[in-house]
Formats: sequence, C-alpha cells, structure tokens
Amino acid sequence: MGSEATGASLFSAFVGGVLSFLSPCVLPLVPSYLGFLTGMTMEEMQVNRRRAFVHALWFVGGFSLIFVALGATASALGSLLQQYQTWIGRIGGVVLIVFGLYLLGVFRPAFLMRERRLHLAEKPLGYLGSAFVGVAFGAAWTPCIGPILGGILTLAAAQSSVGQGTFLLFVYALGLAIPFLLAALALDRFLTWFQRFRRYILWVERGSGALLIILGILLITDRFTLLAGYLQRLTPEFLKQWL
Repeated sequence: MGSEATGASLFSAFVGGVLSFLSPCVLPLVPSYLGFLTGMTMEEMQVNRRRAFVHALWFVGGFSLIFVALGATASALGSLLQQYQTWIGRIGGVVLIVFGLYLLGVFRPAFLMRERRLHLAEKPLGYLGSAFVGVAFGAAWTPCIGPILGGILTLAAAQSSVGQGTFLLFVYALGLAIPFLLAALALDRFLTWFQRFRRYILWVERGSGALLIILGILLITDRFTLLAGYLQRLTPEFLKQWL
C-alpha cells in the first residue's frame, strides 16, 4: 500500500481501538477492571488517582504488547506472500465483511461466539501484576472485540512491510488504551458519562460492523485509496509527515 493508504489504515486502526473500548464487552466492565487492578474501592480510586493511573498504564502496556506482537506476525506472513498481495487484500476484504455481518447480528457462528479468555481469580501483586492482567486481556478473543481486532489484523497482513503492520496494531492499541487511561484519571466523570452513553452501546456495535463491511468492500474492489485520499485531505499538514 502507498503512503495515503497507510494513513487510511492507521485511521481505521485507531477508530477500531476506540470502538473496541466502547463495545459491550469492555465499556461496562471498566470500573471492575480498575477495581481489580488497584485493589481499591471506587471512592479510594477517586482520591488516589495517581495510583489508579499507574496501574492502568501497566495494564494497557500489557495488552498493547500482545496486539503489537500479533500485528508483527500478521504483517510478516503478508510480506512472505508479497507476490499474492492483491489476493490477500481481496480475501481479507471478504473476512472483514464476514466480521461486519457478525457484528450487525446477521449471523452468529458458534466459533465466533465462543469466548477465549484467561480467567483470573486473583491478580498478582504490584504493577507487574497489572501488566500480566493486560497480557491476559490482550490474549482474549471475545465475541465483541474479536471481529474488530481480526479486521485490523487483516489490514496488517495487507501492509507492504512488517514495520507498517506492527505500527498499525500499535495504533489500534492506542485507540483502546487512551480512553481507558482517561477513565482511570477521572473515574467519577467516566461513571456519569457512562450512565448517559450506555443506551447507545448497541449502536456502537452496529457502527463497528458497518465500518468493517465498508473497509472490506474497498479492499475487494481495490478502492481503498479512495478512503485514503479523502482522509488525506482532512489530515493537518504537520501530521502528514508521520503517515
């Protein structure tokens, strides 16, 4: 992919990370995750925000490590099959459409509904324990974030280099990590916001499905650069040098 297409992929990856955070599998459980990581009550976390933030930072570092490793693996496989890059993109487009239809509720195959998560009864002590829980979270393949993560991994496999695919998953992890860290810093405001937002969670899942279907169609028809060109026009000049 060219630089414009890479910019569009990065944008899609970041949005995918944010949508993963807003999914029914993650958003309602954020206070529980923070309580488990810190061992503090909601009131204690609001007073000792620094400790909550540091635990959250180690947690997001753990799952980011897993996502980046997955991205490197997917892009490395794609690079080995460089001569079939066009077909990888088309097959990946079909996979994205399947994931999108799943999120829209068109069908619910058993292999996607099955949860693959590591259940932890007790968290190891300290900040390293929070990092370990993050690794366990990153290794999960739940029905909610699985299709979105799988879609971003599909885009990673279609990148022209291992570095681009790896960075793509880093950006995805960033989209998931930033709102989690903000919630840790201002848990009281997060809870107030969540009470207003929870009615829209189903629409977030449907929006995620629609996004994956659009990306899939663009990959199949080799029109991904259309999205890239549109996003390029919206990108500030100081950011273009990084894309």
